[in-house]
Amino acid sequence: MRNAEHMIADGPIRRVLVANRGEIAVRIIRTLKQLGIESVLAVSAADRDTLGARLADRAVCIGPARATDSYLQIGTLIEAAKGVGAQAIHPGYGFLSERAAFAAACEEHGVIFIGPTAAQIERVGDKLEARRCAEEAGVPIAPGGPVDSLPAALALAETIGYPVLIKAVGGGGGRGLKRANTPEELTALFDMASSEALAAFGDGRVFVECFVTQGRHVEVQILGDGDNIIHLGDRDCSVQRRYQKLIEEAPAPSLDETMRRDLHAAAVRFSKHIGYRSLGTVEFLVDIARQRFYFLEMNARIQVEHPVTEQITGLDLVAEQIAVAQGQRLRLTQADVRLTGHAIECRINAEDPVHDFRPAPGRVTDAHFPVREGLRVDTHIERGAMISPYYDSMIAKVIATGQTRDEARRLLLASLADVRVDGVLNNIALHRAVLATPEFTAGGFDTGFLGRFLASPDAVAFIQPAQSVQPVQGKR
Repeated sequence: MRNAEHMIADGPIRRVLVANRGEIAVRIIRTLKQLGIESVLAVSAADRDTLGARLADRAVCIGPARATDSYLQIGTLIEAAKGVGAQAIHPGYGFLSERAAFAAACEEHGVIFIGPTAAQIERVGDKLEARRCAEEAGVPIAPGGPVDSLPAALALAETIGYPVLIKAVGGGGGRGLKRANTPEELTALFDMASSEALAAFGDGRVFVECFVTQGRHVEVQILGDGDNIIHLGDRDCSVQRRYQKLIEEAPAPSLDETMRRDLHAAAVRFSKHIGYRSLGTVEFLVDIARQRFYFLEMNARIQVEHPVTEQITGLDLVAEQIAVAQGQRLRLTQADVRLTGHAIECRINAEDPVHDFRPAPGRVTDAHFPVREGLRVDTHIERGAMISPYYDSMIAKVIATGQTRDEARRLLLASLADVRVDGVLNNIALHRAVLATPEFTAGGFDTGFLGRFLASPDAVAFIQPAQSVQPVQGKR
């Protein structure tokens, strides 16, 4: 990545409260250090002794271990920022990063939110409003629409054809999302999807959308200052399990170059339509059979998988976020963006693959990550670290970069053999098995790939024989 310390001129941000934890907190703190900006890490009681707390210039406890009592407390975080004299808050990803109320509270109290405006977060966070914006911007959307009752859902499904997806208006990550192959399944699942959406997002509204049986999840990284919008290339995130990404890569392999250009243009067009400011990701579903693509959603934050984009662009995306948050215009034009090589990222999770991939918290008795040219590891894990049951199970991201996709794949496969995380169950062996499959090696697979692999004899060492995994569509 470009050396960040020469990238940002003097601005209003001299101290940042990092309102997150784990590997993303560590990653943000390291860029802040390069920029000469002080970092204060907001930690729960469970995270007082973490690597991030030691790397930050200061750590401040914001509450008990449970996220609802700490990382999700807007008022506490605002008071913490004001108490330590921070001019800005970086929300990372997850937690409050896409909560419009958090951005609004920052604006109200004179604290810079390192991200888009509250209005933009609210606009793209409502899936129906986002679909409407896409349609206005001339970006293709999947056939479907809002429904307020089961009869309306059945009528719409009959019009667009089965299978269909029931999707929550107010959220993502697989909650409130159900696939129905028949009217009987739609009848059985409709109320359940609405109830899940209400419980997860406080919004029980759903919409019905056609399900693409052979689809790829391709997303475009954009960067904007409110007026100028550029793209930083695309990523493929089709290796998914339970609506959660597992392996990501940039650029998307085996993609028709005309479609690639059309995806980039559509992402920029959508972002310009809403005057987007900050980093964002516009996600699409590519229909392999029809060679068409549809808008899925926009994630108004930095993504977990942002390192693969950094590796092929040479940019520090956190530094770019901060520059825009300081009121600077984009320092890059589209012509300045150069995409070089290929990068693949594996998410290492503390989970038990043999028992339905359930989280496997515990203490890390030893941790080793190899150091090799072309290899990057983003992690907060070290010997003695405690993997808490209160938070996400991801413990590291291992990213390999090569001149070609196969070079990156081979480097990642060889490097994972030397990764050691003892004391907790993890999915490293599963990653190695997936990377070695002919289907992954060829590239261009659909979102049903991992489900097919997990149902195959090759996966017997990782899952219970009776487990069934469905293809996914439209996840975060």
